[in-house]
Amino acid sequence: MAEEFTFANVRRAVSGIARYVASQKSSGARVIVGRDPRFLGETFCAMAADILATHGITPLVIAEAAPTPAIAYAVIREHADGAINFTASHNPPEYNGIKFSTPDGAPALPEVTKRIEAEIAALDGNEDRSKAATGRAAVQALDPREMYLARLREIVDFQAIQKAGLRVVFDPLWGAARGYPDSLLRDAGVDVAAVHDYRDVLFGGHAPEPDDHLLEDMRKKMRAMTAHIGIATDGDADRFGIVDEDGTFFQPNYIIALLFDYLVESRGWKNGVAKSVATTNLINALAKHHGIELHETPVGFKYIGELIKQDKIAIGGEESAGLSIRHHVPEKDGILAGLLCCEMVARRGKPLGRQLQELFVKVGSFYPQRENFRLTPQVQEKFTEKLRLEPRDFFGRRVSEVVRTDGLKLLFNDGSWVCYRLSGTEPVVRVYCEAGSKASLEQLGAAAKQWIFE
Repeated sequence: MAEEFTFANVRRAVSGIARYVASQKSSGARVIVGRDPRFLGETFCAMAADILATHGITPLVIAEAAPTPAIAYAVIREHADGAINFTASHNPPEYNGIKFSTPDGAPALPEVTKRIEAEIAALDGNEDRSKAATGRAAVQALDPREMYLARLREIVDFQAIQKAGLRVVFDPLWGAARGYPDSLLRDAGVDVAAVHDYRDVLFGGHAPEPDDHLLEDMRKKMRAMTAHIGIATDGDADRFGIVDEDGTFFQPNYIIALLFDYLVESRGWKNGVAKSVATTNLINALAKHHGIELHETPVGFKYIGELIKQDKIAIGGEESAGLSIRHHVPEKDGILAGLLCCEMVARRGKPLGRQLQELFVKVGSFYPQRENFRLTPQVQEKFTEKLRLEPRDFFGRRVSEVVRTDGLKLLFNDGSWVCYRLSGTEPVVRVYCEAGSKASLEQLGAAAKQWIFE
């Protein structure tokens, strides 16, 4: 903020979106405008509403901070022509961003963002003449909260959670989900407590990311009330973080796999499952076990969202803590993920740790990890060239398959794998590894790092 995310750039971006929407619908267009709790969010929403109205597009403005999945659901329910959401999601407080959702409630696909970028380029240095072609639209208010909460009541078995006597702690990390899952649980008679349940535009001085090292306050509250589970969401509530009753943080890879297995068992859904190329192969093994079609996508939830829209999958998820399910929004929903985990623990009557061990017995053990490595310009140039190679041997491991879905993924004969993806925004390579034991994972991780810098 104040460097690249400036008032001028926000005007450019929103004007480009307005021109794009107007090109898709000549009159009567309506676009939802929302935000997370970040600094100046209300100001950006007012600015966006003014620009949309000037283009003859009715802005439906959400007054309070709202979760990204709630905004996505409102787009669908209101038959809106899209949504502009001011949020930087799980990124540090000094950042902000703009998410544009299309009329289906999904994140804009690359072809849409390219069209918007073209509209921005056409505007730069030229007066926006589209303003004169239409009358100014009136700004309207919208509150997506109740419609979204009603949808979650239809999806989640709150009666089962209450009947099991589950005790839950929720950590919104000062974000947009404040008062969402905890109010649903409380209304259902569930013993629930919340931490960080107030607005702080600095998110406690760190990124609002529901990761292991940032959930200690939630753990303390869990210990104080002997809670069975802790659920957390990020700044805009599209990502989740789950802590088991003994304080163990459960990485998203395992949560997606557990919920996949649970949905097949509890809902009988067998229409398919989707995961990004960097997400655990435990899901592959479960898909084979259940006789369900597997879809492996590039990284980016928009690809999974397309499969949800087509009802090709029961659940889709990414190792970066995003998931959604069939008959729901084609967008990540961290609130839904946490509530489904509560239902799963309640109905199975077992903590997450025991459930995971039972999965391992059923289909084998999987130990995934992700590491980021910063690269000097020289190393980055050399490594970018290296990614074009297709090695047949990798430090004594025989490469059985090379996958180019996103980056470079090498599969080995023993079922382990490594995947390299260069960041598009910084000199960083993301390295994903998975092996059948912790010892093997440690060896593979060391080899994966060595391959970058050798």
